[in-house]
Amino acid sequence: MASPDEPKRVLIVDNEPTILLTLSHALRSEGVEVVTASRLESAEEALKRYSFDLVVADIRMSGMLGVEGLELLSYIKRYWPQTLVVIMTAFGSDEIRQDAYDRGANLYFDKPIDIEELTRSISDMGVLPGRAEFKN
Repeated sequence: MASPDEPKRVLIVDNEPTILLTLSHALRSEGVEVVTASRLESAEEALKRYSFDLVVADIRMSGMLGVEGLELLSYIKRYWPQTLVVIMTAFGSDEIRQDAYDRGANLYFDKPIDIEELTRSISDMGVLPGRAEFKN
């Protein structure tokens, strides 16, 4: 996690380039450092290389039955439990939402994402500069 003098660092994981670009732009404009990944393997590599305050991950990165985002969530919570995680999906259900929270997700969003709502939620988590810490 970033020290008070360093910018917060966020990893965005999604296989859709438009979402990576849109979320990256929105968060960078709020003063955070952003790293993106479009596959599970590149996300895991980034997690080994950098310390992240927040990971925003899509559940499905490949195919109809993909649940890589949930696997990534479990991986993050196992090795970096202090890292906040926001899960998003276009293929949500009550069961998937509950599974995400059971694995340690801090927030869950159905796509399409309202960027302002997501940014406000991330701000409430204390990831954006000058904001209070999130109470989970």
